[in-house]
Amino acid sequence: MESEASEIVVGLDIGTTKIVAIVGRKNEHGKLDILGMGRSESIGVSRGVVSNIDKTVQSIRLAVEDAENKSGVEIRVVNVGIAGQHIKSLQHRGIRVRHSVDDEISQNDINMLIDDMYKLVMLPGEEIIHVLPQEYIIDNEQGIKDPIGMAGVRLEANFHIITGQVAAAKNIYKCVHKAGLEVEDLILEPLASSEAVLSHEEKEAGVVLVDIGGGTTDIAIFQDGIIRHTAVIPFGGNVITEDIKEGCGIIKNQAELLKVKFGSTLASESQENEIVSIPGLRGRPAKEISLKNLANIIQARMEEIIEHIYYEIKNSGYENKLICGIVVTGGGSQLKHITQLMEYVTGMDTRIGYPNEHLAKGNEETLTSPMYATGVGLVIKGFETLKQKTASNTGEVVSHSKKQKGSFFDKMLGATQKFFEDGENN
Repeated sequence: MESEASEIVVGLDIGTTKIVAIVGRKNEHGKLDILGMGRSESIGVSRGVVSNIDKTVQSIRLAVEDAENKSGVEIRVVNVGIAGQHIKSLQHRGIRVRHSVDDEISQNDINMLIDDMYKLVMLPGEEIIHVLPQEYIIDNEQGIKDPIGMAGVRLEANFHIITGQVAAAKNIYKCVHKAGLEVEDLILEPLASSEAVLSHEEKEAGVVLVDIGGGTTDIAIFQDGIIRHTAVIPFGGNVITEDIKEGCGIIKNQAELLKVKFGSTLASESQENEIVSIPGLRGRPAKEISLKNLANIIQARMEEIIEHIYYEIKNSGYENKLICGIVVTGGGSQLKHITQLMEYVTGMDTRIGYPNEHLAKGNEETLTSPMYATGVGLVIKGFETLKQKTASNTGEVVSHSKKQKGSFFDKMLGATQKFFEDGENN
């Protein structure tokens, strides 16, 4: 089991509407073979953040059992995504002065720079989740992508630092732990989604990834192959369902069905005379809802979400440098005419992102749906961590994913391990 387990990676996407566990393995061409996928309804999560531990644990168990049955793999360790309104990103520069000009710059120097970033003082209750080096400067020589092997005394780097609330991260750990699993890595969800749906060329040319989930909309902006901006907006498909529920006077399940089956984000594309009849509750008369009216409700809320997205794009300062425009993914991207509305509001070229870029042929059709972008991305990110670890074990250089854990993860796990054990003994 050990040797097999070493090359199997599990992504666990704890979303607001669904929890998905995806078991993947790399094939000989470096593509992902999905061995099994389990999903369950997510009950204890709101707006991307765990709001009820026990319910979330139940949902995680269901999804993981489902994935185990389908893949025949026993799941112990997972790569989990984190999202929510509390996620913030900032830019920071790190400097390291080296003693000798003769020694080449090594991975160790970079790891030390990254380690220093973890020592930055955050606001109370906030913790650094990711430290992403953007570009390096060696002895005032700008714009170096990979400094390893170069000579120089003064090594500087610009970092993209992503922070989140300690409490939100702890609650994710707690849920996963109570479901009998271990966390291998905690990964920002828009980073995972972008791994699944964007190509290297798009990241190079400049692109905005927009992942519209149930509770949150995640944004990641790339340009010149570097992550430039990340943000999480606390609105998603669920607020659209709520609006339909209120606007049409129907129950939530009916509103969700109406949205998925007949929803459009452009009222101008709907005919005046198209009407859907919704059965009344307990013998009450049926309700007749015009699709034009439905599209008006959806369009109003969608425009608001897109305005938020556009604000983040302008805020990043890269608005005019994004040749590839916007890639929309996530369950919310399946609404009809969404690309047209996006293009209309932002004036930027838009396409829908399907997570089939890295998938091997012959995987289930359902997996290529945009709603599984985050789950597939978490598996891809898990393989990256694995690769860094193996490289570090053979080359005896401390892998910086391991290093990253040293600060964020060990501190957090150390403090919470005891907490779990105490709680379970009581």
